[in-house]
Amino acid sequence: MSTIKQEAQRCLKCKKPQCALNCPVETPVPQVMELFLNGQTKEAGEMLFRNNPLTAVTAIVCPHERNCTGHCVLGNKGEPVEFFRIEQYISRFYLETFEAPEILKNGIKIAVVGGGPAGIAMSMMAALKGYEVTLFEAQDNLGGVLRYGIPAFRLPKDILDMYKDILLSLGVHFRPNTRLGASIGLMDLFPDGYKAVFIAAGTGRPNRLGLLGETLGHVHFAVDYLKSPENFHLGRHVAVVGAGNVAIDAARTVIRREHAHAMIINFKGEEEMPANRDEVEMAEMDGVEFMHHAQAVRIMDDAVRCVRVNRIEAEDGSVTYEEDFADTFDVPVDSVILAIGQGPGADVNASALEVDKKGLIVVNEWGETNLQGVYAAGDIVTGPRTVVEAIASTKKAFQRMEEYLQQG
Repeated sequence: MSTIKQEAQRCLKCKKPQCALNCPVETPVPQVMELFLNGQTKEAGEMLFRNNPLTAVTAIVCPHERNCTGHCVLGNKGEPVEFFRIEQYISRFYLETFEAPEILKNGIKIAVVGGGPAGIAMSMMAALKGYEVTLFEAQDNLGGVLRYGIPAFRLPKDILDMYKDILLSLGVHFRPNTRLGASIGLMDLFPDGYKAVFIAAGTGRPNRLGLLGETLGHVHFAVDYLKSPENFHLGRHVAVVGAGNVAIDAARTVIRREHAHAMIINFKGEEEMPANRDEVEMAEMDGVEFMHHAQAVRIMDDAVRCVRVNRIEAEDGSVTYEEDFADTFDVPVDSVILAIGQGPGADVNASALEVDKKGLIVVNEWGETNLQGVYAAGDIVTGPRTVVEAIASTKKAFQRMEEYLQQG
């Protein structure tokens, strides 16, 4: 593997960089590369963070094969430039050497609800512009899904601690263990002087399969397991139902913490798994077993009953999937982890906010809700998506929020 500098030197600095154009936040890759190669690492970091406050996180957890790396022109005939490796180095250096600038406060209060990726990004952007930010977080620490959903072997938690220190140095007020809709309601905020509210509460409620056996004592939801895996005792054989990144994270954590056999039960085929390809590959290297084209239909005390799923391709190229209930088999297990997606909790439903049938907040393209001065972005709007997509929508919401605040 080339050194970080050698990897940066391979960049062609294209005039129309496909890597940047296919990044949800349009990271200015050529300009960052040029600054880095000129020895201006801090300036490169400033450019990255101005564009994407969570660059130290997205450099690690982004699906790079679908974004920057996957669209590098060098990949057409050879190996693409792995920009994320350079981004990881630059962004961590920037975090470790960050010094809060002098900021002229404008006296305008903003409430940010949720300390996950979107909430961190909004808090940082607003604080740097002089707004007085209070960040409300339902958990005891900052990070949301980054801290409580992604294992430390994938995302080192000291990065989140550095972000917290930076936010505090910028004057952000942090209120942990404070859940919107419990002790504090959405409409309680405006009488206390907040001029705008940004909601980024995420989707922490796990979806159910609706199967017989789902309430048994050896059945757990992946989002609950990943919050504190040390509190679970799963046995030697664990089945994980689902095929996204959360399912992969749960299975890899099982192998590390339980020293157990972990099997992914996937409804579709290997190539159709929604999880990042590099994460799937690492799971295979870890020893995770994959059972494709299988659907769980019942959970029993010592097994998961499954049926075979047939992939049917029509003449027009469309694909459908059909369970074959004549082909039934049992997968022996000690424990079962369900990882079939998440939805929003009840926090926002008690307010006057408009939500869709899934409970997600309804916004326009700029993150504006049906309530004046209330904005939302991230998973609470779209359902579970990537971190970089949450940042992209947060940037748009901040732009519109600023326009609203400057008007009056």
